Formats: sequence, structure tokens, C-alpha cells
Amino acid sequence: MNTTPSKTTNPDETAAAQDAATKDTETKDALGTSSGAGDSATASDDLATQPEDDAADDGIQDEDLEPDPFETARHGVGAGAAAVVSAALGVVALTGAWSGRVAAERETLIGQIKTSGGGSAAQQISEIYGDAWHTTALVNGVFAVLALLVGVVVLVRPAFGAPADRPQPAWVRAVALAGVALGVLGVLISAGMYFDLFASLPSAGTPAGG
Repeated sequence: MNTTPSKTTNPDETAAAQDAATKDTETKDALGTSSGAGDSATASDDLATQPEDDAADDGIQDEDLEPDPFETARHGVGAGAAAVVSAALGVVALTGAWSGRVAAERETLIGQIKTSGGGSAAQQISEIYGDAWHTTALVNGVFAVLALLVGVVVLVRPAFGAPADRPQPAWVRAVALAGVALGVLGVLISAGMYFDLFASLPSAGTPAGG
């Protein structure tokens, strides 16, 4: 009867195998820990970089939102010019213009020509003086109406069309209001002059013995 001898286990070999398995496990754990640490570091770098990117984007947006100084200077230029024109026309309506004087002199010359061949005193007064007076009042009234219309347009313009990004400057409204006030005053004075409300035309006296 053959008997197979049992294989005996060497304690030293068993201990060496256990030590090798332990070292393999520690190496794998170390590699896994290093990989996790690297991922954590990468994530931290991404989180640290993102606020900087956001800050840069915010800086660019802030620069885009800052008003352009040239655009701000151009804002209200047209309305301001129109308001100044309105006020100037109102002043001209009250003080008189060279066009009104020229028109009055022309009417005076026409009246002299009409009455050169003879005519009553009343006719001479009306043709030479009255027509020139009324012509001056009419020309001044035209300037006053223009001042009134331009000033009103400047004041009511923001209420029509597309809404403006910025409100109308205060000085534009003030000058436009001055133009409207001067225009109204000029219209009233011109109307009074044209219809002889402030002073009537001189009348010719009755000839002696008439």
C-alpha cells in the first residue's frame, strides 16, 4: 500500500506570502489616495480659478455699463440748441429785427408814392405811418409765434416717440420755458400794436373854417 506523504507547510514561506500581500494592499491604497488627492487638488484649483473668471467678467460688464463721456456730452444737444433758438426768437420779437425795419421803410416809401399826387391828411397818415407801424407789428408777431412753437416742441418732445435713456436736462427745460414766455409776451404786444390797442393812429385836425 502506497502512502503519499503529506505536504508540510513551511511557516517562513507563509509569513513571507502574507507580508507580500500586505505590501501589495498598501501600495494600492497609496496609489488610490494619491489619485484622490490629485483630483481634490484639481477641483480646488478649478474652484479657486472660477471666482477670478467671474471677477474678470464682472469687470468687463462694469466697463461696458459705464456711460461714454462723449455720448453723455452729446445727450440733449439738439434740444438745447432748439431751446436757445426759441429764447433768441422771443428776444427778437420784443426788441424788433432788421427785417421789420426794412419792411416798415418799404411801406413808408410806398405810402409816400401813393400820396405824392395829392390826398387827404388822414390818407397820408394811414399810408405813410399806419401801414409801416402795422408791418413792424406783423413781423415781430411772426418771430414771437416761431419762438412759442419752438419752445413748446422742445418741452413736449420727450412725451412722444421712443423713451429716452436719460431725462431731459433741467437747463434745456428752463431755456425752453423762457422762450415760450417771451413768445407769448411778443404775440400779445404785436397784436396790440397791429390792432392799435396801445396807441391809436394820430388823426388829422379839422381844417379851420371847415
